[in-house]
Amino acid sequence: MDDIRQATVRRIRRVEPTAAGASASDGLVWYAAYGSNMHADRLAYYIEGGRPSGGARHYPGCRNRRLPEQTVPVLLPGVLYFALESLVWTGGMGFYDPDGAGEMPARAYLVTAEQFSDIAAQEMHRDPGTDIDLTRALATGRDRLGPGRYETLVCPGAIDGIPVFTFTAPWSLAEAELNAPSAAYLGNFATGLMEAHGWTPERSAEYLATRPGATGSRTP
Repeated sequence: MDDIRQATVRRIRRVEPTAAGASASDGLVWYAAYGSNMHADRLAYYIEGGRPSGGARHYPGCRNRRLPEQTVPVLLPGVLYFALESLVWTGGMGFYDPDGAGEMPARAYLVTAEQFSDIAAQEMHRDPGTDIDLTRALATGRDRLGPGRYETLVCPGAIDGIPVFTFTAPWSLAEAELNAPSAAYLGNFATGLMEAHGWTPERSAEYLATRPGATGSRTP
């Protein structure tokens, strides 16, 4: 866990267009986390396996359990919003609309394509061990793998020529059933932003209170 934190590069990055004919099947990719996995110790459970302290779920981990060698704070085009109901936190869950206005802070981890497949599988409540075909997401920017809340892959661009991937819901912000997030969930988001981007508590609170779903129901 400390290895990931020590590998953090504080210079904030923005994604660039992916190169024509780019491939991620055999190489490295950036996994852009915008929720709980902005915490390096949380992501470590997805990679190494185990049960977080106080958590109800045991993560099987990745086939390759080596922690990321590098992580950078990144601003993705689009917007964070809160919708539906979290079974863990209660209240709305965080989702990403890459077509929304503005930018969304996230944390990009440099992992292998195989590791990303295993991380995504665990987020999708599937068993890790099968490589995801990233071709369509890389070519079109999006690929719906299933109907679930986090079963749509998004490739918003690249960092240093290496493609960036994350996952979200299949619907847009305009189609979402917005729901206010719980205070505990927002606290988790806020400390993730502080760890990943070095934001102050005040800046994190101001940002989160103005996201769709939280606006009008949560104040900084």
